[in-house]
Amino acid sequence: MPAPARRWWQHSALIITMLVILPPVGIALAWTSRWDKTKKIVATILSGIWFLIPLLSDPPKKTETDAKPQAPATAPSTSPSPSGPPSFVGQNLKVAKAAASSSGYNAISHDAADSNTGQWDDDNWKVCFQTPAAKQIGKQPTLDFGVVRNEVPCPTKDGEPIPYPKMPKVIGQTFAKASETLKPIGLQKIEPQSAYTDVTLPAAVDDWTACFQEPEEGKELRNPKTTTAYLKLVAPGTTCPTAQHTELHPKPAPTPDDDDSGSSSTSGSSSTGGSPSTGGGGSVYYKNCDAAKAANAAPIRKGQPGYRAALDRDGDGIACDR
Repeated sequence: MPAPARRWWQHSALIITMLVILPPVGIALAWTSRWDKTKKIVATILSGIWFLIPLLSDPPKKTETDAKPQAPATAPSTSPSPSGPPSFVGQNLKVAKAAASSSGYNAISHDAADSNTGQWDDDNWKVCFQTPAAKQIGKQPTLDFGVVRNEVPCPTKDGEPIPYPKMPKVIGQTFAKASETLKPIGLQKIEPQSAYTDVTLPAAVDDWTACFQEPEEGKELRNPKTTTAYLKLVAPGTTCPTAQHTELHPKPAPTPDDDDSGSSSTSGSSSTGGSPSTGGGGSVYYKNCDAAKAANAAPIRKGQPGYRAALDRDGDGIACDR
């Protein structure tokens, strides 16, 4: 007897397609097909696994960015904020006025110190205080800037004196420590000098001690950027002088010469007036510098005929040089 004809839903291609696209339908068609039992079981298992994978996996989570609607990007606004105008304190006056105008404000200025100085060049001033102007200029709101010159500090309050820095005490400190103390003031220069006139400073003086300072302690520095501080120093272990312009090793004072009393020369002969006399040893003697000058012998250097300590009052080795 011939086998019954195969129906259209029993075609293998259709069954395999449905097993992939619609697993439940494909499984049903597989069991109505002419496949043997083993193929039907394998097809059912594979199609069932394919069907269950999407159901068992976690759905994709939406990110916070995707969940929230994005606001359209807008250009930054240059108009004044509802809370008030932007702050221009600390800016150069010329820059602050330009920025205020860009933000929709007019600007005027006044001296923030107690001197009431006019601002002829806005570039030389800085803003210390900012308040709404008492009187508006035109239709735009107006800001009133309290300003001082760029090189000076702002007062504590608008209208108070400028708190100029004062010279601190650095006497007793090493040059390195004194330089560190003076650095915040912004001085033009800190120059070391020797506290003794006969001592030359070495190249490095960081460990030398300051004995005198200029400007003095407590002096008000109105223009620190144009001020030089001078520190008079001594070497480590050296005592400071009691006064400035002092020598560490002063020359000994000249001693009176016994021959200055007017006694005769070693030969026993005396000289009269301004003329020199020659002793037995052949040396030249001058009673005083007037006599030496009258003989056209002055000045007389040490070792030359006629030189003696009594005529060299300053002890520099040159007699009758004044």
